[in-house]
Amino acid sequence: MAEIYTCQSPDELHTIASALIDYHKDKRIFAFHGEMGAGKTTFIKTICQYLKVTDTVSSPTFAIVNEYLTADSGNIFHFDLYRIKSWTEMLEIGYEDYFCSGNYCLLEWPEKIVNLLPEETVHVDIVVSQDGSVRTITF
Repeated sequence: MAEIYTCQSPDELHTIASALIDYHKDKRIFAFHGEMGAGKTTFIKTICQYLKVTDTVSSPTFAIVNEYLTADSGNIFHFDLYRIKSWTEMLEIGYEDYFCSGNYCLLEWPEKIVNLLPEETVHVDIVVSQDGSVRTITF
């Protein structure tokens, strides 16, 4: 069953982030879908706060993947796949090492590598209202 949340302010993201992670306690790969400007990076930053990331969280637009350390000594991998031209680029960076690490992998623009996503991937859809004032987040 899908969980559906509406968000009118970034302050509301903390509750949604905790619900997402708590609801999917055993999952580690999360694919964030949404148009440009929907708030994928902002939501991922909030999730990283919830997971006690000690590093600065920023979009890895040009690096493809950023690695963050948590206060619990775990790692989180944040992917921004917008600029990759082919799913084969993920093969070149060794995506399997990340996906099989047991660490959280948070992916923006996952539709670029849909054939590489494990079956257990949690898909998170962010849809912006026509006037841009409300985000509907479904997972």
